Amino acid sequence: MPRADGRRNREALLSQAAELIAEHGPAVALDEIARAAGVGNATLYRHFPDRAALLRAIAVQVIGAAAEAAEQALAEEAGSFQALARYLHEVLRVRVAWVMPAIAGALEPGDAELAALRGRSVAAFTTLIKNAQRDGAIRADVTFGDISQLLIRLARPLPPGRDRAVQDAAAQRHLAIMLAGLRPGGGSLPGTGLALADLRQPGPAPPVPAIPGAAARTPGGADRIEE
Repeated sequence: MPRADGRRNREALLSQAAELIAEHGPAVALDEIARAAGVGNATLYRHFPDRAALLRAIAVQVIGAAAEAAEQALAEEAGSFQALARYLHEVLRVRVAWVMPAIAGALEPGDAELAALRGRSVAAFTTLIKNAQRDGAIRADVTFGDISQLLIRLARPLPPGRDRAVQDAAAQRHLAIMLAGLRPGGGSLPGTGLALADLRQPGPAPPVPAIPGAAARTPGGADRIEE
């Protein structure tokens, strides 16, 4: 297969996997992902030998995209509020705030590459927030955790069956409402906002149930179908 075709197939698999996982969770059938990407199961396994490899590749892609979006917004936008808004629109588009919580429990802990990407993303996102607060462009009492949790809620897909364009339009509208709410003014917020350290507190990993018809790998490496 020509190298360009291989890249297109890999990108299609990652894109469709992220879409299906965002809607159905990390245990979505691998053959369904292959079918949505327009490739065969053999092509999927050529790129991703098992579910773990696919989920890790999705994580690398979406966290890397978030880090790049934050760094570009910092470098290219003159206004601190515009930079933060640009970043939030981009991470909502790539659904990092919904895909990552869905697959985090299935990722191998201690992955150095993922840790480095998370570090880049968190550092740039934190700077975007601090810059906007320094300039008085957003409320001083909102925290990294507040905005992160709002993004997760915004990115959550509508019930199955909704067209992607409808979902995206609703999410962008809700983000505009959120951005307006971040502006200074109004009374004090109730409670205490979550800090980054609070978000990193470990919790029980969500179960990843077997799905009938989902392709899996046996300990010996052979493909099998989960019953």
